[in-house]
Amino acid sequence: MAFGLAVKIHNIIKHFPEEEQYSLTDQIRKSSRSVCANTAEGYRKRRYPKHFITKLSDADAENSETMVWLEFSEVFGYLNKREFDELSTECAEIGFLLNYMIKNPEKYL
Repeated sequence: MAFGLAVKIHNIIKHFPEEEQYSLTDQIRKSSRSVCANTAEGYRKRRYPKHFITKLSDADAENSETMVWLEFSEVFGYLNKREFDELSTECAEIGFLLNYMIKNPEKYL
């Protein structure tokens, strides 16, 4: 799910203004991809419960950062309401799933 969101974000932000290339565009691309990367790292280290939870917590933080960048994108007029609503809903669902995993790590260890 996080991978799919990162791909959607990547495709949508291709159309952001060029002056945002090294700020907003790079930041949202990095944070959305980091959700996937941190989740994958945590899953591979799942035999170490504390490490697993730490990486999921990092993924959740990156997901929250992605949400902030989406909010800036909407306020600046780079995303229309439909795009923002769709992406932010997916972000919220990912956050819910990550928090479930953090609170119930034994199901994944």
